[in-house]
Amino acid sequence: MAQLFRPGANSLAMIVIVAIFAVPPAAMALSYFIWNSPYATDQNITRAQPVPFSHAHHVGDLGLDCRMCHTGVEKAAFAGVPSTHICMTCHSQIWTNAQMLAPVRESFASGKPLHWQRVNRVPDYVFFDHSIHVAKGIGCEVCHGSVQKMALMRQAKPLTMGWCLDCHRHPEKYIRPKDHVFDMYWSVPPDQLAQGKKLIAQYLIHTDHLTDCSTCHR
Repeated sequence: MAQLFRPGANSLAMIVIVAIFAVPPAAMALSYFIWNSPYATDQNITRAQPVPFSHAHHVGDLGLDCRMCHTGVEKAAFAGVPSTHICMTCHSQIWTNAQMLAPVRESFASGKPLHWQRVNRVPDYVFFDHSIHVAKGIGCEVCHGSVQKMALMRQAKPLTMGWCLDCHRHPEKYIRPKDHVFDMYWSVPPDQLAQGKKLIAQYLIHTDHLTDCSTCHR
């Protein structure tokens, strides 16, 4: 009787059967890993800027308040980037001849703004309002990380939908007193969850609608 299958046919069949069940989950796991990796989220990536502005120096060493440069953070969706006039408030008096600040002086003289590269950015189909988060007691550090330690600015958090939803589902873990929103050295108290629930009630945060699609997608 002629042999219909070669000796390795059984092994080949087993490989095919295993692949049918293993490849789809593996592909999904790989896609999930890539989608949540810095390759897709840009987390911890430092972008080239026209001037190597150091938050570690300006915020950490000098103690400048976030609102000095990001003037729209309390009243607008976009926090804003500093104009050259804001930079020259200080640098018309100090470090007036520093080579690294030459682009700032040129911008001020010509009236052409510096083109800063945005570091923290959500997709265009996501609506994010800085002012409402500030008004409800969400500190800058929650989303932007410890900028007072960053010599060059980077995106500290993944800014993914899942990351945002964790805060919207459990704001008591992140909310803080409003007078500490811009305090980069505020420490989470041991009873944060209890204090957070009190602040949620005090600030009239309606948690039952925070995860509605229309909250972020309009």
